[in-house]
Amino acid sequence: MTRTEYRWLLPSAMADPDLPGDRGGRARRTVRDWIVDITAFLCAAVVGLLVVSTIDADRTTPDGVVFVDGLLGAAACCALWVRRRWPFGVALALTLVSAVEPVAAGAMLVALFSVAVHRPFRPVAVILAVNLALSPVQPYLRPDPEASFVESMVVGVLMCLLVVGWGMFVRSRRQLVVTLRERARRAESEAALRAEQAQRLAREAIAREMHDVLAHRLTLLSVHAGALEFRPDAPTAEVARAAGVIRDSAHEALQDLREIIGVLRSPGESDGDRPQPTLTTLDSLITESREAGMKVTFDNRITDPDAAPAATGRTVYRIAQEALTNARKHAPGTEVAVEVRGAPGDGLTVEVRNPAPPAPFERVPGSGQGLIGLTERATLAGGRLEHGAEPGGGFRVRAWLPWPSGSPAGP
Repeated sequence: MTRTEYRWLLPSAMADPDLPGDRGGRARRTVRDWIVDITAFLCAAVVGLLVVSTIDADRTTPDGVVFVDGLLGAAACCALWVRRRWPFGVALALTLVSAVEPVAAGAMLVALFSVAVHRPFRPVAVILAVNLALSPVQPYLRPDPEASFVESMVVGVLMCLLVVGWGMFVRSRRQLVVTLRERARRAESEAALRAEQAQRLAREAIAREMHDVLAHRLTLLSVHAGALEFRPDAPTAEVARAAGVIRDSAHEALQDLREIIGVLRSPGESDGDRPQPTLTTLDSLITESREAGMKVTFDNRITDPDAAPAATGRTVYRIAQEALTNARKHAPGTEVAVEVRGAPGDGLTVEVRNPAPPAPFERVPGSGQGLIGLTERATLAGGRLEHGAEPGGGFRVRAWLPWPSGSPAGP
């Protein structure tokens, strides 16, 4: 059931999550409130009628007193209808009236219970103290012929204490329910926030991975397609080589895209079983770039690439791949220098440099998000990445990544 379906079963203070009645506001009565109010009114009226009949049975009581008792009892019962709006005032007035009018005793107990439910302890203690202080007044002014003074006073005190204790128990239980409901609502909000954050991080990771694996391939396609467009009279062998690079790059881009789409599926539906790039596959990246027509010098000072952690090697591969892609787009025809060095305990450093392009060229559009993604990737791996222009007009990308001593190599 939704909250609107069972709201009529709850008190108005609990049906409204903001508890307006607890802060002095007015809450509309629910169906349950109307049932409780009618029942309380009828109970107070029955108690008043029983008391009036007992007083009337006493032949020594004047008829005028019985008439006044009936009017005051009816007024006390009618006052219960406004006790939700003014619980303290109604309880105090009925306490004073019941001190001299036994017919109002039932209505006074209902008002006392109401103030114990809807108000904090301090006003309840004030009403209870006034009630206990006036408890000897009624047995003294209007004694019960069938009970002694002490018995009447003790019964009145016990009834007041019982009603107040019951009302405070009901209030504490309602506050507990409201607190648990607020905690549940807060937990739901926090869970939704965590889910949204996880989705955002997943989207960023997927976007970063798509850029890393596709930008390199698509740049090769763009460069060689542009060469074929501007050199239609190129030798047949050169055209065939460029077409082969385009075909291979398109195939690899398709495979990478299929692998990323497999990540978006559930693990049982994923088809991607291609090995992830590591430090040992960096040579194939350099070879691929050379076959695409780039001039690349590679200085690998890592004696045992297989010993490097898989995550660190994969990050180095992506950094070198993005740097080569940027050099191909923004400095075509230049010689790119790639250097990798490091050892366990000292960290792993990858540096890619390229000079300024020798002549004007048609620039390949780029968004600049690649270097931002690489910086984030290096930071997530516990390292750092620096990039910027060099004095001679070239560009340098340098990254350092941690390589703990004794760390096992990944699969």
